[in-house]
Amino acid sequence: MAESNLSRRLAAEGLGSFFLFAAVIGSGVMAERLSGGNVALALLANTIATGAILYVLIAMLGPISGAHFNPAVTLALWLRRETAARTALLYVLVQIAAGALGAWAVHLMFDLPILQFSTKARAGIGQWSGEFVATFGLVLVILTLLRHRAEAIPMAVALYITSAYWFTSSPSFANPAITVVRSLSDSFAGIAPADVPLFVAAQLAGAVSAVILARWLLAERPPATP
Repeated sequence: MAESNLSRRLAAEGLGSFFLFAAVIGSGVMAERLSGGNVALALLANTIATGAILYVLIAMLGPISGAHFNPAVTLALWLRRETAARTALLYVLVQIAAGALGAWAVHLMFDLPILQFSTKARAGIGQWSGEFVATFGLVLVILTLLRHRAEAIPMAVALYITSAYWFTSSPSFANPAITVVRSLSDSFAGIAPADVPLFVAAQLAGAVSAVILARWLLAERPPATP
């Protein structure tokens, strides 16, 4: 019974990651094609599509899997002993694998080479600090609302990411899995593979920092050592 339940949770994580990553990359491709070279307009279109699909997917799949779609969120919940280590590892593997399928589906839909790598450089202290701030804020929003207003999480996360696309320099990947997958698409939303490791490091540091601050804000005791 437990394995059956885990299978459903992993399926929900896979579906959510597929559609979220496809929306991020696909809306970037469409926006770049239709914006006539106006990068601000392309980013705005990319932002709206991402925020919209986030709300839908979290509201739809949250009751099944928790709607992580993000290793930083999974890591935060594992650190709080709210997700088992094996489950967390499986979630992350499914997020990356299903997200890659989402990217390749976008390439197929837009008649692009299925297998490709991004050439878009995203590096430097500004980019890394942007990812730290974006992920820190995202995880903090989720952890605080889980305690006080869990029903508000779909809207809050969608609005936060919509805003963070514009107030962070990166602009707000805030997700190690989607960072890896974006390196597989030489499109508007891409990131060069060589720039992925430091992006992911900044994201994980932001997630861990958010866990520490949330524990203090919510006056929680550290979880007991097993």
